[in-house]
Amino acid sequence: MCNDHEHDEAELVSHGGGRVERFLEPCLLLLLIEKPAHGYDMLDRLGRFGFESENQDPGSIYRTLRRLEEDGMVESEWDTDGAGPAKRLYRVTREGKDLLEAWSIVIRGTVERLRGFLSEYEALKK
Repeated sequence: MCNDHEHDEAELVSHGGGRVERFLEPCLLLLLIEKPAHGYDMLDRLGRFGFESENQDPGSIYRTLRRLEEDGMVESEWDTDGAGPAKRLYRVTREGKDLLEAWSIVIRGTVERLRGFLSEYEALKK
């Protein structure tokens, strides 16, 4: 392909490319299945899913957790142990585990569609 049409990842993301809608939700559920956690603790752990902590808005994590709790997918309790202010400790409910299973099906389908796209794209480059 012509180098004049190369785009860096940041430019594509600014146009909506590279984004999986609501991907934060299944990532938080997976992290909470691994172990109950405070919202801020999950910020660093999200890095392995492509969320960079320095670019991640902590408010989006808390809004997503609050919505998941309102929907019965997670539950929380105040953790007053340790130094500092009380923090909410989140854990996944049975319904949240079921939701993560549904997400895994959606994500598998997305991966297959992306593989098909890349296969066709690579064929055009030949």
